[in-house]
Amino acid sequence: MGRLGVTEILVILAVVLLLFGGKKIPELMKGLGSGIKEFKNAAKDNDQPADKKEKEEDKPA
Repeated sequence: MGRLGVTEILVILAVVLLLFGGKKIPELMKGLGSGIKEFKNAAKDNDQPADKKEKEEDKPA
């Protein structure tokens, strides 16, 4: 299995454009971006030490 070349990427983009249409693609990318952002935030929250998490949870809202 080799790397994707320019031709393969163009074919994939053309198929995606045909399947979803031009108006739907920005909505899909926005959803994908927000999903990635949420994933990074969740991963960052899990990386914090337990002491720091407890202090943040004890703060009043």
